[in-house]
Amino acid sequence: MAIAIFTLTSGLHDEAAVSAVSEEFLGALGIDYEFKGSDFSTYGSNDLDLIYIRTGGTEGLFKAALPDLTAKAGKAPILLLTSGKSNSLAASMEIMSYLRQQGLKGEILHGDSAYLRNRIQALVPAVKAIRKLDGKRLGVVGKPSDWLISSMADYAKVREKLGLELIDIPMDMLLKNFREVAPASDLSPEESAALNAAAPCVKTAFPDAQRIYLALKSIVSEYALAGLTIRCFDLLTSVGNTGCLALSRLNASGLASACEGDVPALLTMVVSQALFGISGFQCNLSQIENDEYTFAHCTVPLDMVSSLQYDTHFESGIGVGIHGHIPEGPVTIFKLSGDLQRACIIEGELLRNQYKDNLCRTQVVVKLPDSARDYFLKNPIGNHHILLPGHHKAEIEAFLA
Repeated sequence: MAIAIFTLTSGLHDEAAVSAVSEEFLGALGIDYEFKGSDFSTYGSNDLDLIYIRTGGTEGLFKAALPDLTAKAGKAPILLLTSGKSNSLAASMEIMSYLRQQGLKGEILHGDSAYLRNRIQALVPAVKAIRKLDGKRLGVVGKPSDWLISSMADYAKVREKLGLELIDIPMDMLLKNFREVAPASDLSPEESAALNAAAPCVKTAFPDAQRIYLALKSIVSEYALAGLTIRCFDLLTSVGNTGCLALSRLNASGLASACEGDVPALLTMVVSQALFGISGFQCNLSQIENDEYTFAHCTVPLDMVSSLQYDTHFESGIGVGIHGHIPEGPVTIFKLSGDLQRACIIEGELLRNQYKDNLCRTQVVVKLPDSARDYFLKNPIGNHHILLPGHHKAEIEAFLA
């Protein structure tokens, strides 16, 4: 984790006095950093760049440096660190106001040492994720499913805010690839054991489920995609199978892949992948009992589960669905809106896995706080949400700030 601290200092202040304050202030942060001083030549090339506004009277210096800073920072926010001494906070507020007038993102980092340390630690993965996403391409294979009446996305805003390009890809291309590929036989030991234990109808469907996976991989390669979503229910009638296996494998390989053509769910998964290295479990909320929330879906990233079984797809009773066991422990429920104006971030505890016949195949019961009920029943962001292992509210909020 490379944190670089750059400085702006007014020439009116005594350098020895300012340096003494700086040494005390930075030493109390308790973080590893590289002190760059007034040399901004490496700005934008570190995991996190902080501009320490050491004194007042630095507003003009910042304005002069801004064109070079924005060219190097890309979509990353400009982060101003202030001790609150020598009018540093006042100068930072003037600078931040100017940044907002220019339509630029930024934040003043000010507070006690514990707050600053925690905030800086949260900002490191957030800024790294912003840089990872910029310029990436996401595929929308087929249109969103007809029932996703609120789950649209503003392509222009997604590109403006996240640097992501959404590309519409016809289902016919997937079907063409499907007809041209043969099923692969490169199963992991866990997959082989699950297939051996599966029902005969699942074993029969498995080769074509593999072909869907390979057909999607070809699209990923052809379009240089960093993620995709597919109108997967169309596969039930066109090829008599499902995309559940394909999506579980693609997600496990690091390529965020969402069901049902749900673009907001895909965006949430892509952001999760950039922040934490996993795509998360795209799921429906199926039931609420007191503070226990049941989430379920027929696919789950294979790298999220401690064990798995193959079953049919729930709604259709055909193809290959995934019943995975997600380890119990802390989790975060996350969802972005398609216009990127809203976000759901709720931390909870995964209590247990279950396997009931009347739900999608991977099923988990999660304990959530009282506030979750109002969100889900009065103001939800669509039906699909993303379940992530671990508590990540601070990092996600830092990314969205």
